[in-house]
Amino acid sequence: MAADIVNLRQARKQKTRAEKERKAAENRAHFGRTKHEKTLTLALKDKADRTLDQGRLEKAPGPAE
Repeated sequence: MAADIVNLRQARKQKTRAEKERKAAENRAHFGRTKHEKTLTLALKDKADRTLDQGRLEKAPGPAE
């Protein structure tokens, strides 16, 4: 009829670890992006930068300073 002995310090740490893991899983679901999404975003940004640079006018040569 003896109860299991529980180390309260270890139980508290285990509870904290479980809470952190739950929060991490929630953040991954909420903020995470797939590799495909990241690659697509990067490709679209690069294309937009190239398009912008293609339309840039060169500065006219001015008097020497």
